[in-house]
Amino acid sequence: MAKGKKTLFFCQNCGYESPKWLGQCPGCREWNSFVEETVSATAKGKTTASGSTTGKKNEPVILADISIQENDRIKTEIEELDRVLGGGIVPGSMVLVGGDPGIGKSTLLLQVCRQLTGKGHKVLYVSGEESLGQIKLRAKRIGEFNENLLLLCETNLENIRSVIEKVKPEMVVIDSIQTMYNEEVSSAPGSVSQVRESTGVLMQIAKGMGISVFIVGHVTKDGSVAGPRVLEHMVDTVLYFEGDRQVIYRILRGVKNRFGSTNEIGVFEMREKGLMEVKNPSQVMLNGRPTDASGTAVVCSVEGTRPILIEIQALVTRTNFGLPRRTSVGIDYNRVNLLMAVLEKRAGLHLGDCDAYVNLAGGMKLGEPAIDLGVVLAIVSSYKNQVIDERILIFGEVGLSGEVRGVSMAESRVREAEKLGFTSCIMPKANVESLQGKYEIKLIGVANIKEAMNCI
Repeated sequence: MAKGKKTLFFCQNCGYESPKWLGQCPGCREWNSFVEETVSATAKGKTTASGSTTGKKNEPVILADISIQENDRIKTEIEELDRVLGGGIVPGSMVLVGGDPGIGKSTLLLQVCRQLTGKGHKVLYVSGEESLGQIKLRAKRIGEFNENLLLLCETNLENIRSVIEKVKPEMVVIDSIQTMYNEEVSSAPGSVSQVRESTGVLMQIAKGMGISVFIVGHVTKDGSVAGPRVLEHMVDTVLYFEGDRQVIYRILRGVKNRFGSTNEIGVFEMREKGLMEVKNPSQVMLNGRPTDASGTAVVCSVEGTRPILIEIQALVTRTNFGLPRRTSVGIDYNRVNLLMAVLEKRAGLHLGDCDAYVNLAGGMKLGEPAIDLGVVLAIVSSYKNQVIDERILIFGEVGLSGEVRGVSMAESRVREAEKLGFTSCIMPKANVESLQGKYEIKLIGVANIKEAMNCI
């Protein structure tokens, strides 16, 4: 082995280092996640997340002397993206965008480039996966671009740094971080060492020059960004692009944001000319729902600061086998089993010999406990073959003793329901008192699932 180089083992999940192979990572407790890489001893630890590209030493500054302006944010004019980012792009920030292949990550970022260059901002788009001709074909589908957009096909990070220092753009897009490599690191592109060191260099550029950097990250089979977990810790914002390629709707979800609220979502529709904003997702999600079918209920979930109304569908049938089948789409499978057990014990429904299928319409994925009551009443509706009035909205958290607990942001949920023409709302009794008399919609407070079942 060459002088100055040594072999280390890295955890592909969290980046933990070890001089020897381990079956289980001591850091994240994952099994069989260690890979062997050759590392340059002199380059190890050379880059830092907050270093300066000028080489000058940073001096401490009094907090009171630092002035900030909220209007320094750069508006992308794509309202759904601005919402998720917390009001626009913060100069000098670093944003990681992850998602399945073909979901629309590159298309969205190219549309952002088009909007910003149209306002006079200079943008550099660096691609390590596509040729200039391929990017041109995609850009032609989106619309016209001006001379403020510069394209670069390069994977060498030092060459990219020199181009950025020469061009001085206001925003840089790196597509993708797994294709970039640093010559000082001897391992292959996409390895733990390369991803970590490359992100460190880009962080220096973003913070040292005040340039906003967007990084595209590949995802693993379980949906998380490929590479070490430290990658998500280093960046300022982490956005996940969710959805199925066979479904036209895409969800952009913020899972980390140092400059805004987390779990905020933006909804897009994939069309021939790119991604189009869906400004009223509740209305879109409820289009085409059945009006006289049992097993359907409309619930309200709050994602970030936005209330979204969506239809829950349940189908309960007698099983033909000894072991009943349970399937859920868009809702946590274990949560559905728990709610069915509560119905068995607290409401006396005999579901042990029934197959149950629960689906969230529109391709959405929700995990908020406030949709529990809607899932319960949809299952009851299908089991009893009893239709729930299409003008009733349902929300509330269900406990193991069958009680319906209060939820947060009840007022915004009721306001959204009234705006879309709902006449009644089945909700926790704990939330009714503070809202009584404020809205024309009829508020029905329930304390447990038996009271809720009597309301449909």
